[in-house]
Amino acid sequence: MTIISPDAKPAAAPGTSRVLLAYLRRDRLALAAAIFLALIVLAAIIGPWLVGDAASRLGLRQRNLAPFSLEHSWIYFLGADTLGRPLLARLIVGAQSTLGIAAAAVFSSMLIGGTLGLVAGYSERWYSHMILRLADVVMSFPSLLLALIVLYTLGPSITNLVIVLAITRMPIYLRTARAEVLELRERMFVSAARSMGAGAARILLRHIAPLVLPTLVTIAAIDFATVILSESALSFLGLGIQPPDFTWGAMVANGRGYLSTAWWVAFWPGLAIMLTTLSLNILSNWARTVADPQQRWRLQTLRKAAR
Repeated sequence: MTIISPDAKPAAAPGTSRVLLAYLRRDRLALAAAIFLALIVLAAIIGPWLVGDAASRLGLRQRNLAPFSLEHSWIYFLGADTLGRPLLARLIVGAQSTLGIAAAAVFSSMLIGGTLGLVAGYSERWYSHMILRLADVVMSFPSLLLALIVLYTLGPSITNLVIVLAITRMPIYLRTARAEVLELRERMFVSAARSMGAGAARILLRHIAPLVLPTLVTIAAIDFATVILSESALSFLGLGIQPPDFTWGAMVANGRGYLSTAWWVAFWPGLAIMLTTLSLNILSNWARTVADPQQRWRLQTLRKAAR
């Protein structure tokens, strides 16, 4: 017979971060994607400070320098572009611009679309229908075509680029938030809060929004890769960020005329775009599997297979 002391404390349950790390270690592909994205984010944050002005410094002696050579410096390991600027430094600085624009666009679209979705889902007044019609109008246009028209009219700039990308992605968050609210507003806890005299704003902010937010964050993680591709396409067409600033898409556009003589000028930024979007998709699929209890058994299967 086991005697339990009254002073004994129950074992602490593992924290959420520890559980997520355990699930991440079971999926090696998701772990590799997370490590790669962490390195990209780290390079975007501290990389420009490390390389200084090397990304914009001209070096005509290193013009179209081939990669995989340490003859000049480690910063020329990936080669140089047509003006002798080291591609490694430009990739690091371009990561900051690319990820910064994508993050601003995704956050803006999630904030605006989520807020409008909360209002449209909870209220049954005329403006909720107006919000839905607004989303229908935006979704009726191809996103890239709409972005081209707006940027051609207003002119390419970082602000206009973020606004256009946010507008084209906003209906996804709006409709998702509205669908969640339509189901949550009929729950018992909402009726109880309403009977206690809570107003619509308090119910939305204190009771419904915290339950909708995880779904929107999951969509944002998936949408981040799409926004990066859209920004790269617009920069490739010359309607994105303008010189002297640049992104990975602009680097690909600058190197497209030298594919036969200096393939590395366009190859490395294109590879960075591909690996970043691929890693984001892999990690978002892993997050969706972890968040769904009915799909979590897949990670258990991966762990048994690894053994």
